[in-house]
Amino acid sequence: MTPADVEATTRTFRPDLFDGRVVLVVGGTSGIGAAIAIAFTEAGAVVTVTGATRAEADAARADPSFAARDAVALDVRDERGVRALISDLPRLDILVNCAGVIGREAEHDGAVFDEVVAVNLNGTMRCCTAARERLKAARRRGAIVNLASMLSFFGGGHAPAYSASKGGVAQLTKSLAIAYAPDGIRVNALAPGWVRTALTRPLQDDPQRDAAIVSRTPLGRWAQPEDIAGAALFLCSPAARFITGVVLPVDGGYLAA
Repeated sequence: MTPADVEATTRTFRPDLFDGRVVLVVGGTSGIGAAIAIAFTEAGAVVTVTGATRAEADAARADPSFAARDAVALDVRDERGVRALISDLPRLDILVNCAGVIGREAEHDGAVFDEVVAVNLNGTMRCCTAARERLKAARRRGAIVNLASMLSFFGGGHAPAYSASKGGVAQLTKSLAIAYAPDGIRVNALAPGWVRTALTRPLQDDPQRDAAIVSRTPLGRWAQPEDIAGAALFLCSPAARFITGVVLPVDGGYLAA
């Protein structure tokens, strides 16, 4: 990610918008999560990111564009590990859940299906549950943003577990928005369109799939991870103080086409 990318992500937000706020971005060492983490950092937040492995966390700390408070390894399937990490934070104002995996055609196998759902859906719930009391203490300004998908809205025969898990994330977001509202915690989700990340590399490298995606997207291109970050900051900002339970598409118009 270049300095120009970072500037493009945050230039519409004051550099002190999240001054002093403590943000945890689960799955924030790469892709969309990394872009969101950098955007929060540039807007004044103290940010911790997690990666699935120690190697991912170490690589994030070595990245010159990475200015978060810390990068740590976290398996979102490990309830004890999730609770330990969140309890160790000095406080918590914002939780962003970006950890996710995809198995594509292999997801028709039951074991792979279970693994994808365990990370994408159950992991999101696990992090939200562990963070609730910490966010409740954030003076009625606590916020959660979950990562849903276009496939929260329609099926994907090539990736049944990913599609089911992201549909579940959408309904989980709405359900937790209701449950957590008395605690002053807002819960929303982002539903990105086609984004240039390592997760979508096989599609980017397939000329026919690439052309089909671009031709259906009204804005005529793939998204960059930075295109998603601004929406995350908005949903956690005072400008969205009366928004909860929303699944916000950030897709260049793909769902409207």
